[in-house]
Amino acid sequence: QVQLVESGGGLVQAGGSLRLSCAASGRTFRSYNMGWFRQAPGKEREFVAAISKTGVNIYYADSVKGRSTISRDNAKNMVYLQMNNLKPDDTAVYYCGADLGYGTYYRDSSYTYWGQGTQVTVSS
Repeated sequence: QVQLVESGGGLVQAGGSLRLSCAASGRTFRSYNMGWFRQAPGKEREFVAAISKTGVNIYYADSVKGRSTISRDNAKNMVYLQMNNLKPDDTAVYYCGADLGYGTYYRDSSYTYWGQGTQVTVSS
């Protein structure tokens, strides 16, 4: 089992940057693929980025590709999402999830564990 805690959200102007962090508990962190998803008001949760257990495979949603970087540090049980050139459409609650690898990285149903989320608000 793993517990996840996100941090790093906040209010930023369009064009700004944020680095989201997700701290994981447990000794099996390296056994999980990790993903970032987001949910805007009135919308379904959507895929943002994912990284495999060793960090070799990385995936991004088209909406953030070229502006975001996902990374992980298995020694520290951390996963990060660096977001640059933020846009008002990026406003959402951002969640990190942990997946044992049996599902599809872009589907939230594939992820077993979730954090409580961190709010990102981008003003125009």
